[in-house]
Amino acid sequence: MTTARRPGKSGAGVRVGVVRLAHGRSLPLPAYQTKGAAGLDLLAALDVQAPMTLAPGARVLVPTGLIIELPPGYEAQVRPRSGLALNYGVTVLNSPGTIDCDYRGEVRVILANLGQAPFEIRRGERIAQLVVSPVTHAELIEVIAVTETARGAGGFGSTGKSGAKENERSRKAVPEKKSIPSPASGSKKTRSAKAGARNR
Repeated sequence: MTTARRPGKSGAGVRVGVVRLAHGRSLPLPAYQTKGAAGLDLLAALDVQAPMTLAPGARVLVPTGLIIELPPGYEAQVRPRSGLALNYGVTVLNSPGTIDCDYRGEVRVILANLGQAPFEIRRGERIAQLVVSPVTHAELIEVIAVTETARGAGGFGSTGKSGAKENERSRKAVPEKKSIPSPASGSKKTRSAKAGARNR
């Protein structure tokens, strides 16, 4: 079913135009899974008889069967799903992928398998999240110099790994030396026997 309303702002948020391509027509539209969810779940629009197998270390372009029309001043970000990343090592390679408001091609997702086992992608599987966000355009102005700050050019880990107090405590802490008594010969035999039982 189509609608005459155009993309833009609405009382519920932002209206985004969606065209379902032939290979995506039987799939539901992306949806928020909870009221507080930031992303719409994108589905894989694959042939039900031809799932994709993503080998470890490989990447693949997965179609969604959708063309979207964003209102001016907005972008859509394609982000990984945390469950796929944690459980299978599958992520969006160019995360976050950016869809500009003037793009009119199919939304497709670059999935990469960083895990150790092949991952099968089936039709209708939730493969990524789509987050619609406002965009601010910047005007670049060339200047002779930038203002100085306390941080300066520090970057790439220059602020350390933990809080300043934690670093100070770590430097002051002196590891306590513990003496480890030599085990008796009888206990050696016991550990060896237990190890042998485990190896069996």
